[in-house]
Amino acid sequence: MSAASCLLSEDQFLCSICLDVFTDPVAIPCGHNFCKTCITHHWDVNERCECPLCKDVFERRSELRVNLVLSEVAAQVRQSVLKKTNSLSMQQETNSGDVLCDVCTETKAKALKSCLMCLTSYCETHLEPHHRIPGLKRHELIDPVENLEDRMCKIHDRPLELFCKTDQMCVCQFCTESNHKSHLYVPMMEEYKVKKAELVKFNAEIQQKVQERRLKMEQIKQLVKLSEEDADRERATSVQVFTALMQTVETLMAQITGMIEEKHRAREKQAEGFIKELEEEISELMKRGAEVEELSHTEDHLQFLQSLPSLNPAPPTKDWTEVRVHSSNDGTVRRAVAKLEETLSKEMQKMCADVELKRVQQYAVDVTLDPDTAHPALVLSDDGKQVYYGVRRSLPDNPERFSLFGNVLGKDGFSAGKFYYEVQVKSITKWNFGVAKESVKRKERMIASPKTGLWTIMLRNGSEYRALAGPGVLLSLKSKPQKVGVFVDYEEGLVSFYDVDTATLMYSFTGCNFTEKLFPIFTPCFHDTGDNSAPLIITPVKQTH
Repeated sequence: MSAASCLLSEDQFLCSICLDVFTDPVAIPCGHNFCKTCITHHWDVNERCECPLCKDVFERRSELRVNLVLSEVAAQVRQSVLKKTNSLSMQQETNSGDVLCDVCTETKAKALKSCLMCLTSYCETHLEPHHRIPGLKRHELIDPVENLEDRMCKIHDRPLELFCKTDQMCVCQFCTESNHKSHLYVPMMEEYKVKKAELVKFNAEIQQKVQERRLKMEQIKQLVKLSEEDADRERATSVQVFTALMQTVETLMAQITGMIEEKHRAREKQAEGFIKELEEEISELMKRGAEVEELSHTEDHLQFLQSLPSLNPAPPTKDWTEVRVHSSNDGTVRRAVAKLEETLSKEMQKMCADVELKRVQQYAVDVTLDPDTAHPALVLSDDGKQVYYGVRRSLPDNPERFSLFGNVLGKDGFSAGKFYYEVQVKSITKWNFGVAKESVKRKERMIASPKTGLWTIMLRNGSEYRALAGPGVLLSLKSKPQKVGVFVDYEEGLVSFYDVDTATLMYSFTGCNFTEKLFPIFTPCFHDTGDNSAPLIITPVKQTH
């Protein structure tokens, strides 16, 4: 690895305790890395053996071995950091100037040490007396610094060597005998180490909070992404549903329009027949009227009486009193609208059911039966997908096994999120299944209900369906399910059962408070005089169309 590449990832090689590049890096069981000395000291001063970052607690100390690869990379990073620091230091010295010797009169040399007693900085030449003269040898020398007077007590003109815990300030030796007498004080270096350790710990807590918030931020981003995906699916589904509804409305509208037009044509044809018949009667009546009119003008009595018998008889006529041609407003539209409302209601229910089932089917999981939990009388298929009641066998009575009731659990449990699976129940007259909490009783008698950690439905007598909600709830189903889907939303506290073929909701347990893992549970029940021998079958989930 080149120095350049090391600098690019410098933050990844910092110990979160000392905040420096790793020295002898070791990994603890939770996976976080620290300097070997840092984590050892951290465990020495704390009561519990825990990770400073994730706070995982370990029962005992693990053997710490240096990660050689990480150690080599950290060494390269340290060299790169050192070069960078030296370069920066040189640049600062060039910009701000070195600490110069206070004694030099002409060209001032770079100071080698500063004396806290003399309050003077000395170059190598002028520092020589402090190495030779006994009185000066007792002076405290430090690396050259500016503003030496800031390191001296303003009252006693003595070096600040102690830290007063009572007043939280640096003091000199004379201060402990005057203004700070009877106060609690410690050497300044000791307080420095304590405060620095506290600062390191505080920084570790800050880094932990930063890490937690970054994780939370990623979770929120992921939730937003999932929400966006759900919204896309909802939009697509809404378009599909409303397009189908509009097509239904258009079809019914065309049917109603055609029906109205057909009735109108029939009435029009009927009216034409009536008019033609009336015209014929009018023609005959007019002829009869002309003859009567002509005879009525005859003045000859004899001729009138002799002609009267020869007058044509009155033409037969129809009684038109009750004859009607009904208008088109005979309630056709009202009945059509009522039919449309009924049809749309059925279509909407069906479509919503289809959409809901498709939604939960997205959370399908692969459920396999756990033979270690199966009652001794249950027979499981080799692939762990089928179970039926058989002959009781002699099996180890391990703690996980149901020994009183004929139950079997799925191998995998779920403690968060959503999951869904389907069970074929064709040709079976008795069964129970759903989900159970991990601590459900396996050796004792119990009544199935949410209070005992069971959220299940059952079939009895071939047609009697109940939700075991304590007390049981009788389910009114329009058809006998051939395949039942089970959906669980852990956070929402929801367990729902669906008739897969009709995409209808059979029953939902709501407001559940889940506090432990949930496992799919199956109870195929005893044989009924040869019936009920077919197995419960866990089937692959295929989305409905």
